[in-house]
Amino acid sequence: MATLDDKLLGEKLHYYCSSSEDEGGEADSGDEGDEEGDDGAPAGPSEAADAVPQGPPGPWTGTATNTGPKGVIKDWQRFKQMEAEKRAADSLEQLKLTQKLAMTCRTNQEDEKEREKERKLEEELGMLEDDEVLREFIQRRMQEMTSASQQRPQFGNLIPLETGDQFIRAVDEEMPDVCVIVHLYDDRTVSCRTMNQCLGQLSKQHPTYKFCKLRATTAGVSQRFKESGVPALLVYKAGAVIGNFVRLKDELGEDFCVGDLENFLIEHGLLEDRSCAPACVIRGQEGADEDSD
Repeated sequence: MATLDDKLLGEKLHYYCSSSEDEGGEADSGDEGDEEGDDGAPAGPSEAADAVPQGPPGPWTGTATNTGPKGVIKDWQRFKQMEAEKRAADSLEQLKLTQKLAMTCRTNQEDEKEREKERKLEEELGMLEDDEVLREFIQRRMQEMTSASQQRPQFGNLIPLETGDQFIRAVDEEMPDVCVIVHLYDDRTVSCRTMNQCLGQLSKQHPTYKFCKLRATTAGVSQRFKESGVPALLVYKAGAVIGNFVRLKDELGEDFCVGDLENFLIEHGLLEDRSCAPACVIRGQEGADEDSD
């Protein structure tokens, strides 16, 4: 019959125990202790491995860290991905090389045409080295310039503009390649009278330019401009203003000559330099002036 001590310490049905059974019992009790996870005991090896978070697979270095089935599959997938990327890079490099060769390669016919162009260019350059051919070329070019200058309208005098409508028509209704130079003046100013005299001479020396004069009162400018803004030059071409100069007495002075005014317009690119023009063009202009006279 079991006593109270047996109840508290555990009832022993058999009072004989062997050493093997004790060792087995201790091992069993140890296994049971390891498997207890709900009581706060440390988890077993399998549970600890599952608790570690797994990150994204890194680049394959040629060795596998996980020899299990999942690791082998991931290594194989990474290997196939690297093979595909290498094939794509090789294809792109081959395409670039093909395009480069296609751009630089030419057929035999294209090479022959290019050589023919080079031969013609060398022949033309060789012909220009001949003095006789060069003189003929210069003469032909000068004749073309002369004919072009003769086709442009000839003026040869300083045109007075009496009204605002005449001023508008003189600018807007002129040919696009004709340069129109308009002088805003006041008769009471000495520099304005000098400007009109110089413009009259320039109109004869440059008959393809249209020189005009317009009183400041007719233009409708302010009283202040009439007193301090004249003489003023307005230059038009194809209806657009290409030059605007006011109070020119500050630049040229009260008493200036036609050469001063001509150099001023040449420096600003509004008048061609007669010294740089061919002699035949100058003679053609002078002949046209004589015919008009």
